[in-house]
Amino acid sequence: MATLTYVYADSTAVLGPLATYAEPHCYDLCAQHAGSLTVPRGWEVLRLAMPSQPPQPGPDDLLALADAVREAASRPSSSAPAQGQRGTHSALEAPAGTEGARRGHLRVLREPS
Repeated sequence: MATLTYVYADSTAVLGPLATYAEPHCYDLCAQHAGSLTVPRGWEVLRLAMPSQPPQPGPDDLLALADAVREAASRPSSSAPAQGQRGTHSALEAPAGTEGARRGHLRVLREPS
């Protein structure tokens, strides 16, 4: 895997190690496409040294994973509706007397009786 970055001002394409975050004009390529890359006439390709093995997870990766697990665990769980009952969307239900209440970009409508 490699990341291709276009530098339009310099008519250059840079092919290097897989990026850790997304940027404009960057594209992740598989090994086959990275190896067969061609650029327009007049452009230059800079091929940076590629690691022989993918990087191993570091402490920051493990902390990010632990934070994500904690966040998911702290969210209220939604119980599945019992068989034969209709599920409700409690986060979107309109309180009594608030027909058409808005929540962000969503509009809540009360179910007809």
